[in-house]
Amino acid sequence: MRLEKCWFCSSTVYPGHGIQFVRNDAKIFRFCRSKCHKNFKMKRNPRKVKWTKAYRRLHGKDMTQDSTFEFERKRNRPERYDRNLAENTLKAIKKIDKVRSDRAANHIEKRLKVRKGKERREAQKELEQSIHLVKAPQVLRQDQSLTLPKIKVQVSQPKSEQNQAMEE
Repeated sequence: MRLEKCWFCSSTVYPGHGIQFVRNDAKIFRFCRSKCHKNFKMKRNPRKVKWTKAYRRLHGKDMTQDSTFEFERKRNRPERYDRNLAENTLKAIKKIDKVRSDRAANHIEKRLKVRKGKERREAQKELEQSIHLVKAPQVLRQDQSLTLPKIKVQVSQPKSEQNQAMEE
């Protein structure tokens, strides 16, 4: 059973599924669903469409280079069947899948660590600005280091006679 890749989104196209488009120069484009086919016909660039694999790889959201991807490559060299080789290959596939999932989890964790640090800094800043909502007023009066220094600004505007008349 041959599994193809969608030209637009890089997802797997199973036999009997998807659409195949053959251009005048005999170049074959396979699409997993009509959504990909329509985007291709609209001449959209997969690297600029956010839900595609190309976009995710380009913007560092998916792993791009890993030795485990080597096993996914298409090979056109026929090999003589060997039962021991097939058995070892199936064992290796399980190990490789585990390694890939662990590395993907580490990649996601690294990406999220930056975001968590930013959120923590923003939360700390917000807490510093509105500490009076968290601490009791008596504690703030006792420990002046918890409050921000207050700046007094004097604004003096003499009221004109017209303004006073309008107010009455």
